[in-house]
Amino acid sequence: MLNSRRRRVLGTLSAALVLVATVTQPARATAEPAIRIEQGRTQPVFSYADAIREYVYVESSVDSDGDGANDRVRVDVIRPRESGPGLKVPAIIDESPYYDNSGRGNEAERKVYDEAGNPVKFPLFYDNYFVPRGYAVLNVDMIGTTKSDGCPDTGGPADVLGGKAVIDWLNGRARAFGPDGSPVSATWSSGKAGMIGKSYDGTLANAVAATGVRGLETIVPISAISTWYRYQRSNGVVYNFNYASYLSNVVDTDPVEKCAAVRARMDAEDGDDTGNYNAFWAERDYIHGTVAQASKVRASVFAVHTVNDMNVKPDHFSTWWKALGDRNVPRKVWIGQYEHVDPFDFRRDEWVDTLHRWFDYWLYGVRNGIMQEPRADVQIDATTWITQRDWPAPQAVTVPFRPDSDGTLGLLPERRGTTATFTDVRQSEDAMVADADVVKPGRLAYVTGELPLDLRLSGTPTVDLRVALDKPTANLTALLVDFGTSSRVDWRVGGGISTLTEESCHGDAVATDDGCYRTTATRVAERPLEIVARGFVDVQNRDSLTESKPLPAGQFAQVRWQTLPQDYTFKKGHRLGLVLAGTNSSRSAEPATGAVVTVDLARSKVDVPLVAGLPFDLKKRGGWRGPAKVDLPVPQSRLY
Repeated sequence: MLNSRRRRVLGTLSAALVLVATVTQPARATAEPAIRIEQGRTQPVFSYADAIREYVYVESSVDSDGDGANDRVRVDVIRPRESGPGLKVPAIIDESPYYDNSGRGNEAERKVYDEAGNPVKFPLFYDNYFVPRGYAVLNVDMIGTTKSDGCPDTGGPADVLGGKAVIDWLNGRARAFGPDGSPVSATWSSGKAGMIGKSYDGTLANAVAATGVRGLETIVPISAISTWYRYQRSNGVVYNFNYASYLSNVVDTDPVEKCAAVRARMDAEDGDDTGNYNAFWAERDYIHGTVAQASKVRASVFAVHTVNDMNVKPDHFSTWWKALGDRNVPRKVWIGQYEHVDPFDFRRDEWVDTLHRWFDYWLYGVRNGIMQEPRADVQIDATTWITQRDWPAPQAVTVPFRPDSDGTLGLLPERRGTTATFTDVRQSEDAMVADADVVKPGRLAYVTGELPLDLRLSGTPTVDLRVALDKPTANLTALLVDFGTSSRVDWRVGGGISTLTEESCHGDAVATDDGCYRTTATRVAERPLEIVARGFVDVQNRDSLTESKPLPAGQFAQVRWQTLPQDYTFKKGHRLGLVLAGTNSSRSAEPATGAVVTVDLARSKVDVPLVAGLPFDLKKRGGWRGPAKVDLPVPQSRLY
């Protein structure tokens, strides 16, 4: 009798031989097409024009609109005509709330249907490219949107469990119904699925993976939310009021009254009056939440994010990335310098090929070496990408920078008892960083001498201040600034890209869906400074996000919080600055408190993770004058 180890070895060998025998041989002219692999990639042997285009309604486990019946999720499917019981194929899924409103991609594509309601155009290139290579592509209407039942609940249980039901259906664990109401089984499904998407779509991929659903083998979240509290809050500071109900209404094209009660409940439960984390946000937290959490993730993760994304801010990927790493989840990441932009529009050819290899590995088991490559691709300037074994850069060292009463930022603490004050007033980031060498009542500014070498920040700076207030609380802003004229990715305009007239095509075409999209170019602008990292905190949330704790007047307390993460190089000859201020009108909807903030300089610092060695003589300012007028374009980030 074979021992268990030998059985496993022989079983693996047998499976490998079957794979070689069945998927590496070219299909004969007289035979039905079969999966073919060359150079570590599935090949386009199936007809896109002849592909099956169909739709089903998958029954979910939730009744979000309270009509007494579980919501049904519309799933539009395109798959090789040969797929079926004799050729089971994996599924690539883009679940979205945007298919009939904002559209998908840089060109805002929507679904198109024929007179019978069958899908004839699938947005984006996934169907054109992957269906000929032996994949099914599913465009799923999130619950409460487009042709699905129910009400969208902005990251809540309906959003999460609708997508999970689709994975369950692919594996025979949920019911689906055709246009005539008859049951439909996914007899063509191998049971393996990957979810992909940008912004809300990628958020749904994160959420479904965090349920631990079996059959979801991988996800590719792009600019995706990992916890909705962090999307609308930062340490108690509220970015927007009543945002959950607002977004629910944006993505729902049904009559307003249909889901009015759901939106009213959101407004009542979101805790905008305090900014605290509560049960509402716990339902919408995919890292430590009550519906989904990172500890349940079974899928591999290929995350893409950009460090200047002011819509889905980069702390979403950094906290998700760390949580996955703590669980040893197989993962890969691309980190760009743009705003809320898809990699298809800033690194197109490399993206399509890398994505192809990723799905081939995780959904077809193709041994193409992608998991032996460096884990992180990082953009370090407008034209340069590097690879490294992880992110943040493993060699980064935390360096404490300390404010001095003479306005410099150095490495040594100020003498004990030295303080500085400013008033919490509502002002823009432009106003905060202008005239950094001038004393102003609404902010404190500290600047190093000229840097004698390049310094690369890689990771998340931490602000650590000892403060006292003359009122119960104040909103605090900390900005790390690169003072120095340089050409940088102009992420504030168009997300950092220009859309050109020329097109590139990826995949096969039919008259209604050609898989061709306009190319793009990186925007570059020369400006006298860049705000590199920014962080916000409501002082009454200094110890807890779930409970507000006013600070007694005149009493000092330590307030420690993280800025948004970054990967950025301060160039030789530039100066690194720290600006401390109150309410940030560029980021927060809240009014200023008017509190006078006293900072104990001797016990305050900002810890910055740096890759290069320490500069010397940081405190020499040499009569430097900061830019007097700062007029940075306001990024017009799209929701999608």
